[in-house]
Amino acid sequence: MANEPLIHINDIGRKYVIGSETIHALKSVTLDINKGEFVALMGPSGSGKSTLMNILGCLDTPTKGDYILNGIHVSEMSDSELAEVRNKEIGFVFQTFNLLPRSSSLDNVALPLVYAGVSRSDREERAQKALENVGLGNRVGHKPNELSGGQRQRVAVARALINNPSIILADEPTGNLDTKTSVEIMGLLEEIHQKGNTIILVTHEEDIAQHAHRIVRMRDGLVENDYVNDNIKTVRNRKEESSADAL
Repeated sequence: MANEPLIHINDIGRKYVIGSETIHALKSVTLDINKGEFVALMGPSGSGKSTLMNILGCLDTPTKGDYILNGIHVSEMSDSELAEVRNKEIGFVFQTFNLLPRSSSLDNVALPLVYAGVSRSDREERAQKALENVGLGNRVGHKPNELSGGQRQRVAVARALINNPSIILADEPTGNLDTKTSVEIMGLLEEIHQKGNTIILVTHEEDIAQHAHRIVRMRDGLVENDYVNDNIKTVRNRKEESSADAL
């Protein structure tokens, strides 16, 4: 099992019937993602990337094909079984942050641990550490409306990591952020990847995708291109030069 991919999808398809019309959002997608990879999933509107993301995140089930996540056959699971897999295996980072507005940063980060049945003292200790790891140790009592957009996304990243998931699924994580803050969040995701985490980044922005080590491009419900990102060194060199200029 050591050489098995973390994610294996084979001939995945997803169709939706709307009235008399059948829409094939995914026609046939076969893809392996190994542990520790940083993959960007790209494509224009209607390419199927959002549908594939929902299936990878166990938010939807395929009409056909097989999906194995970390040795678990998830393609034919019930909704309750999928919910359990989501909580244990997947950390989500969304464009809109999806934080509870009346809860503190600490409580937002600890939320997945509530569903996992972890005691309150352990939840708070782990959430505190997770917030410190994303540079928000001094913001644990702040609510979302007391935080900047970048800080809210850092809270969301901390929440995604709290259960030590198999994969981090980041859906347009910089979509609501300015350029400077986007660079900071991508830097944070790079740091998380360097610690051994597997990251799948869904984006339509070319410069954001260039942070990933592998890029999968989709079109019309199919994988159009899947390649190792040779530009990753160029991106890092530019960042290092910018850091040096700032000193």
